[in-house]
Amino acid sequence: MSSMPDDTTSSDADHAMRHWQGAESGPIAIGSAAHMRLFCRMLLDTHNPYKPAIMVWPQLAPDALQRITSLPIWDIAVQTEGRAMLRARAYADTVRDPLLHEALCMDAGEEARHKVVLGHLVQSYGIPLEPEPEYAMPEDPEWDWLVTGYSECIDSFFGFGLFESAKRTGYFPAELVETFEPVIQEEARHILFFANWVAWYRRQLPWWRRPAFRLRELRVWAFLVWERIGIAKGLDSKGQVQDANFALSGGGQLNDELKVGELLRLCLIENDRRMAGYDPRLLRPRIVPRMARLARLFLR
Repeated sequence: MSSMPDDTTSSDADHAMRHWQGAESGPIAIGSAAHMRLFCRMLLDTHNPYKPAIMVWPQLAPDALQRITSLPIWDIAVQTEGRAMLRARAYADTVRDPLLHEALCMDAGEEARHKVVLGHLVQSYGIPLEPEPEYAMPEDPEWDWLVTGYSECIDSFFGFGLFESAKRTGYFPAELVETFEPVIQEEARHILFFANWVAWYRRQLPWWRRPAFRLRELRVWAFLVWERIGIAKGLDSKGQVQDANFALSGGGQLNDELKVGELLRLCLIENDRRMAGYDPRLLRPRIVPRMARLARLFLR
């Protein structure tokens, strides 16, 4: 069952979302104006105009419905998308370059659409949600944009592998996989955009400001590690689950038999596959895949 009413239109949009080559020829220096045009145009040109309101949520067999509704991720997923949308929009408001501003607004708009998609999913399957918290405007837009970007790099990498595992094992019915697939690929585009933005942004800073920015990035990573330790325990600093991600919240239920080394292998394969169709001059997210490869060496 297709999530779009017109299969030809849907197929064309899906292909365009996954395959893109920049119009400018030749090598492109990281940090240059051409580099900024490349990663902004990638995000803008590969936008899939699907509408959540016309997505078809398939009827599930009782056992499949029970598996989906029992996943402890839905409150967290909706709230995470709500925060990501606000943070991307807040950072966009600080950017003067019109093309970069447009791309950041596109990113924010797609995060908002993810939230709508999840809202329709939980409504369709009768999944109860806790009342959403009030989303506060970021006091430091750059910090929150970095937290969101690097957090998505972690969550998407593991989400790719877990989604594929759920697809292969039948944990997610094929019809539901087909319906939700565009959302997963959009996350690949988002982290590709972010990885190139952060590399470009570092080069834009005066040399004397770059060490401070690198330190800020390290602080973001320390925060995310601390946060995920809290998530693994099920709590944040206030005793509540906050930015828990798909990998930590639902991964154990999705495939208890999947060993860590095999999961990392699958994540690496899926990460490469989802990035393969984009202009090779774009930088790929590197930190999480490198950590996964290192972890696999120790697991061996």
